[in-house]
Amino acid sequence: MDTIEKTVRQSVSLPSPLAKRVKALAKSQKVSSNRILVDLVETGLRSKEEEKRKFFELADRLSISTDAKEQQELKDQLARMTFGE
Repeated sequence: MDTIEKTVRQSVSLPSPLAKRVKALAKSQKVSSNRILVDLVETGLRSKEEEKRKFFELADRLSISTDAKEQQELKDQLARMTFGE
């Protein structure tokens, strides 16, 4: 038997330009705006999780590195991830 995920209704206010983009994307893909929003949220959450994983991977590499040049490169990468360019 398949399990059905329980859905939770959420109310979200979007800025008008963003709502128009969502509606246009839904129309072009022939799906509902709700489906587009769910897909975008899932993609965003996966992206954040991947970003966090990469951050900790770099931090781990930094903690075991003994090469000064590599350490500086890793610090620079972590700083860019944390504070931007």
